[in-house]
Amino acid sequence: MRSRTSRSRTFGAIFRLLLQKPWHLFFLFMATVGQVLLTVYLPILIGQAVDASLETGFSSSFWLILWQMGLVVLANTLLQWISPLLSNQLVYQLVTDLRQRIFEKLHSLPLAYLDKQGLGDLVARISSDSEQLTNGLLMIFQQFFLGFLTIFVMIFTMIRLDTLMTAVVVVLTPLSLFIARFIAQKSYHYYRKQTRARGDQVSLLEESMSQLSLIQAFNAQEEFVGRFKAVNDQYASYSQAAIFSSSTVNPSTRFVNALIYALLAGLGALRIMNGSFTVGGLTTFLNYASQYSKPFNDISSVLSELQSALACAERIFALLGEADMIDSSSRVLKGEAVVGHIEFKDVDFSYQIGKTLINNLNLSVPAGSKVAIVGPTGAGKSTLINLLMRFYPLDKGEIFLDGVPISAYSRESLRKQIGMVLQETWLKTATVHDNIAYGYPNATRELVIEAAKAANADFFIRQLPQGYDTYLADAGESLSQGQRQLLAIARIFVKLPRILILDEATSSIDTRTELLIQEAFEKLMLGRTSFIIAHRLSTIQHADIILVMSDGAIVEQGNHAQLMAAKGHYYQMQKSQKGH
Repeated sequence: MRSRTSRSRTFGAIFRLLLQKPWHLFFLFMATVGQVLLTVYLPILIGQAVDASLETGFSSSFWLILWQMGLVVLANTLLQWISPLLSNQLVYQLVTDLRQRIFEKLHSLPLAYLDKQGLGDLVARISSDSEQLTNGLLMIFQQFFLGFLTIFVMIFTMIRLDTLMTAVVVVLTPLSLFIARFIAQKSYHYYRKQTRARGDQVSLLEESMSQLSLIQAFNAQEEFVGRFKAVNDQYASYSQAAIFSSSTVNPSTRFVNALIYALLAGLGALRIMNGSFTVGGLTTFLNYASQYSKPFNDISSVLSELQSALACAERIFALLGEADMIDSSSRVLKGEAVVGHIEFKDVDFSYQIGKTLINNLNLSVPAGSKVAIVGPTGAGKSTLINLLMRFYPLDKGEIFLDGVPISAYSRESLRKQIGMVLQETWLKTATVHDNIAYGYPNATRELVIEAAKAANADFFIRQLPQGYDTYLADAGESLSQGQRQLLAIARIFVKLPRILILDEATSSIDTRTELLIQEAFEKLMLGRTSFIIAHRLSTIQHADIILVMSDGAIVEQGNHAQLMAAKGHYYQMQKSQKGH
């Protein structure tokens, strides 16, 4: 029942999608109708030509009918050329717009949703699922709709010619459609499983390719090969089941249609001998029987293939139907108004319902303070930053900036006042200049060079083939990890924010360069509220406030001297890093 409801919703979504191009749809409809009318009219002319040749020989009426047949064939050929052009243009425009909507949707979804999805599965929805939907829509216009309309017009025409012969054709021929529908219902479930298995396969491929060096370092090749074999076998199993069930449609329907054709020919011959039917009439009806069964064959095969397209469309519209990240306020936070006093008040947060990570957190950070956050992995250090950036909604409590809840500001304006450098660097496929100016595309070359110098990246950039105009076609993979991180650090110097977040920002940089970067950061952090997540405790000893986190809670707070004197968690961490 749920499957049927889901399919109905998907059909409705596809129909609304098509209505976005009403005029295109109208011209395609008219071209298809014209094609069907001419196709149905041709057998009538053939029958008339046969009767005319038997009655009067090759008279003027016979040649007139031949001329009409020639014009019908010519016009029908023209429409058969135009209709696919219109349908291709309509479908590819719609699916192009749909892909754009999916891509925009991904950027509007909350991180909490994206964390639960496989990257490969999301990529599959944009690429392979949308491609399968394209093929399905083309089949609807070029085979399904054309076949359905042909059947309707042909029935109306046959009734006008002979009721008995029409009854034989109309009553028996739909048997093939019932057989196809039965098979299509079976194959739909296999196609749904196939698309899900394909998403799992792409996810595993993406995971293994992106972490290939790590897999080799840990000699985990056999494990991944085994996992891929299991996923690949499952995908192959579902694919074979879907293909086998759909491949039985054509042989079954063609067998039924052959029996009907033979029965119709025998009945027509008996009626001709009785004088109640003409040879031309039988010729017309045999043509109709052949053409009448063809749309059923087309519809039958399309119904099977449509199940795959429908399953893919269901996944696409399910993604588009997800709730967007809600920004309840449009209030703009202006940089000159930011002082930098940040307060966490009674904050509760959990990534998963029932698994609380941060419980009743209270923290006050004076403006201009340099705050270091330390603690074991999983203690909640990065989570604290994620909440400040409004990447995730709070379960309870509020975070204040200069006495105003950060939820009162739009996310865009809030994040403009926060500069963030992560441990994991990301560069885009663009020039070095564009990567440094990321987020500020109008930044001048002088400003970009100044930012690179401040981040100690200018020296290695000038050694590149085209300097700042060097195109990173591989998104920076040709650079070392340290060089990529220097470019990421340079971004923060392009437009200095009021609040800084440094999450292990110098983890991949050599010691000498790290000292230079630390000096640059020290100057940058003067008068700015700064949060530093660090594993090397030697880099944060001069912080104004050191927060020691464990299990989502702040277990110690103070400066370096105070925490060392307390001989608690921080003291033990310092001893363990110094090796005594």
